[in-house]
Amino acid sequence: MSHTSHLVHKIRTQVEKLNTKEAARFRVADNLWESISWADFGSEIDAVSKALISNGIGVQDKVGIYAQNMPFWTVADFATQQMRGVAVSIYATSTSHQAAYIINDAQIKVLFVGDQEQYDNAIEVFDRCESLTHIVAMKKETHLRHHKAGIQWVDFLETASSDVEEEFNQRINDANFDDLATLIYTSGTTGEPKGVMLDYNNFISQFDAHTVLVDFNEGDVNLSFLPLSHVFERTWSMYVFYNGGTNCYLEDVKQIKEALVEAKPHVMCAVPRFYEKIFSAIHDKVAKAKPTTQKLFHWAVGMGKKAFDAKQEGTTLGTFDKMKFNLATKLVLSKFQKLLGGNIRFMPAGGAKLDPEIGTFFHSIGIPIILGYGLTETTATVSAWHLNEKFYTSTIGTTMPGCDIKIDEATGEILVKSKVVMKGYYNKPEETAKVFTEDGYFKTGDKGEFDEKGNLLITDRIKELMKTSNGKYIAPQLVEGKIGKDHFVEQIATIADARNFVSALIVPTFESLEEYAKEHNISYSSKEELIKDSKIIRMYESRIEKAQHDLANFEKVKKFTLLPKEFSQEKGEMTPTLKLKRKTIDENYKAEIDEMYAASR
Repeated sequence: MSHTSHLVHKIRTQVEKLNTKEAARFRVADNLWESISWADFGSEIDAVSKALISNGIGVQDKVGIYAQNMPFWTVADFATQQMRGVAVSIYATSTSHQAAYIINDAQIKVLFVGDQEQYDNAIEVFDRCESLTHIVAMKKETHLRHHKAGIQWVDFLETASSDVEEEFNQRINDANFDDLATLIYTSGTTGEPKGVMLDYNNFISQFDAHTVLVDFNEGDVNLSFLPLSHVFERTWSMYVFYNGGTNCYLEDVKQIKEALVEAKPHVMCAVPRFYEKIFSAIHDKVAKAKPTTQKLFHWAVGMGKKAFDAKQEGTTLGTFDKMKFNLATKLVLSKFQKLLGGNIRFMPAGGAKLDPEIGTFFHSIGIPIILGYGLTETTATVSAWHLNEKFYTSTIGTTMPGCDIKIDEATGEILVKSKVVMKGYYNKPEETAKVFTEDGYFKTGDKGEFDEKGNLLITDRIKELMKTSNGKYIAPQLVEGKIGKDHFVEQIATIADARNFVSALIVPTFESLEEYAKEHNISYSSKEELIKDSKIIRMYESRIEKAQHDLANFEKVKKFTLLPKEFSQEKGEMTPTLKLKRKTIDENYKAEIDEMYAASR
């Protein structure tokens, strides 16, 4: 691996080389972003490194980051790596109890926190966390509540002693590919979280593979809005800096629409839900437009699809078609591209299944999505759509360079062997042994198959198959994907385990629903009243029926209950990566679920 420089050295090289150029940007207010140069970024990283060493952080000691996305998140991350510490990410949305579990399991000594809420959670559990010495507030407006462990970022930097220089340089020189770079705790949908150990070999191997896959270079702009505490955004953002790009940080995900238009990024990672929402919003708008507008839209998207198909087949459009495509772009497609800032070169997507229709639609309107598949344990991506080769939107693409993926003949499980696969689970040798085969393949827990062209398909999550009382297997994600595409559906949880038919708990998208009620003169005094209205229930019935027309009869949702409130992490119903915790949902909505099955006994 001698040709590749260590991440720590690479970042230092970029700081020297790009000096006054822009390393990061963050949103201060509407249309107002503040910029940080590479030189300032580098000196801030060095200052934090020296403060960490001065406060007794030794080689491979753990430093926690418990915050939403902001430039200081990455500064703390790189500063920890630079002095050979291990940066441990904690989701900003984690409760004090969840944070305490990670602090204790990883033996975190210094914890960087984002908002008042995270700071308050940290001081609340401080007495239960013996390893913890400092809680560093990354925002100067945080009230420290006179707590002995609390310290402001600037004051923490002041604690660096003057004689630390030699140790600082020594640690940079000693940077080792086998050092752990991070622990990322997977929020298992069952059981307690496990710390996934990722070292520099894991990250650099992933970067090498990405360099073959995508075109992202010095000066390119990325918008970072998925949580940095998650492996997907974290790995990608590290890759952005590794290549000398500019990372724009969005702290409040609700501002994503504005941020895209303001930051005009070349790239942004997102989850399938993001694309589903845009897809349904566009189609919702078109459905309300006048017939001529509808016709123009469908014609333009059709032309876009023709161009996409031609590119897929490696052919070019004829002269006349090219003229029509350029016209379609000018009149319609460019407007959609402008909604996302107008500069998007590609958008990585992952974390769940993406409906093939939605994937095709985005490529047709000129927004190339790269759908990938991977896990925290594989430092994110192990298979993906390759934009410069033919790919199929019904699959999750082909194997990434440097990866070996095979399917277990007996169970159908997807197995991976690669330098991107984790070292194991921190302090959990038995758990680690369980997820590797005898010949060293990592067991993903997903079922899959390769088609004859070498594209990977996920058929299901081994742990998540539900079995009805009639002995039929139901794949909940498949059913939820069909119905969840609807713009009237915000969240859906299917129920089928040991039941004689499939039912669902559905949280409506209240914005769309309230608009619908207004248009149809349905009066109501509360959300509870609105979702009990017979006209609303009938509307959902017909939409759900339509959404699942191509499912087998036994897979279809036969009954559903509309809920007035979203599933939440606070109530333990979702993991920080927004996956459903089905067991908790079953418990929390026992009465509603029992009612759906009461009549059928």
